[in-house]
Amino acid sequence: MRNIHEAQQGGCEWFADRIERGRESFTEISDHIWKLAESKFEEFESADLLAGQLEHSGFRVERCAAGLPTAFIGSYGSGSPVIAVLGEFDALPNMSQQAGVAVEQALEHRGNGHGCGHHLLGTGALAAVVAVKEYMEERGLPGTIRYYGCPAEEGGSGKTFMVREGLFNDVDAALTWHPGYNNGVVSQTSVANYQIRYRFLGKSAHAGISPHKGRSALDAVELMNVGANYMREHIPPEARFHYAVTETGGEFPNVVQAEAEVVYLIRAPELWQVEEIYHRMNDVAKGAALMTGTEVDIRFEKACSNLIPNVTLEQVMYRCFTHLGVPVFTEAEQSYASEILSTLQQGRTDAVNGRSLPETLDPYEPASGRMLGSTDVSDVSWVVPTAQLETVCYASETPFHSWQMVAQGMASASHKGMLHAAKVMAATAAELLVHPGIMEEAKQELKARGGGMEGYTCPIPAHVKPPVKKRPSRRQPE
Repeated sequence: MRNIHEAQQGGCEWFADRIERGRESFTEISDHIWKLAESKFEEFESADLLAGQLEHSGFRVERCAAGLPTAFIGSYGSGSPVIAVLGEFDALPNMSQQAGVAVEQALEHRGNGHGCGHHLLGTGALAAVVAVKEYMEERGLPGTIRYYGCPAEEGGSGKTFMVREGLFNDVDAALTWHPGYNNGVVSQTSVANYQIRYRFLGKSAHAGISPHKGRSALDAVELMNVGANYMREHIPPEARFHYAVTETGGEFPNVVQAEAEVVYLIRAPELWQVEEIYHRMNDVAKGAALMTGTEVDIRFEKACSNLIPNVTLEQVMYRCFTHLGVPVFTEAEQSYASEILSTLQQGRTDAVNGRSLPETLDPYEPASGRMLGSTDVSDVSWVVPTAQLETVCYASETPFHSWQMVAQGMASASHKGMLHAAKVMAATAAELLVHPGIMEEAKQELKARGGGMEGYTCPIPAHVKPPVKKRPSRRQPE
């Protein structure tokens, strides 16, 4: 009788073959979502495309999950174990960029763009669940495989709302991935965050004739930002906050601006630290309002927790990754990646072993530190054992949320990385279905790390609702 590792090797080969046979179809889906480039809570066509593909593949699809119009869940099978694969498909604003070039060139002024690879992420997850479904059919495996269509990872924390509404309560394990420039299993925690909108209301007046009769909301925004920047020295060194002025009150300097707005994102390693900074930031905002004779409306928008790694699941995922190897790139793919690298600051070339697209698998280092970014995968990881990986889709050290990342989004190298991630996730899911005892160990580990239903408190208050946006009317052909 073959041992587990031999069986795992055979399963990996099965998934590698099945997903390669769907390469053309999955590539087309990914590229179509790249072109749609829909931002948070507005991913109507992207969600429809993915949900429709699931239905076509024999999945039962629940749309408008958790009351979010662009959230959905596709399920195949019944009963336990229940394996979730997480998919994202949202783009970023002001990131429009021509594909396949090595020069900054927007397709549309201030248009959206996939600057974090979520078109790849959502499609790679789709490829994984479709392959697992066919594997379950062929082998007669019990259990349920689910695709979670998760909107608004960028600035919306869609998964956190979905967790809060109980959509993961019966899930035994969750798997996901992220496009990047390394191959490896990610075993790090992340930072928690809050996003807050501060809207100041003042009084308009003629800025030349009677400015004394006005009260400037823009002055209040500027004073708040000054106060917040002086606060940076007096928060934990690992904490950060960023802001965007989203409304200045108008384009005419001869009018005292009656309304202005700024949005803050506060990050720190632990939620209690974010909460503390949040209250101090509110005081800064109130102080700015007092100084300018304006009023401030403080609106809590979204939040996410810090991530809990799960070594038990990650070890299974890493073994599958080892069996499958890493993506191998052509000289043409390496050449384009080198062109992209030449556009980075000071013309640096961060190629690994002379390759702009690395072809090595990073050693697995369990629970090894903290990433500086935030992710709403974290809230899933608090209630369900969760494992995630990264594959090379972009030139080494390409900045996330940059035009360079958008430009590479439809390159053949990105497609290779996407499909390879699908193979690893599918093989991992199959191992868990065949050996469900692994998930019991993973749940015990999660509990030992302070997670589980009993240990989780959703960072988004119950009264805070996500913005539910209307589906835009379809443009009629000219």
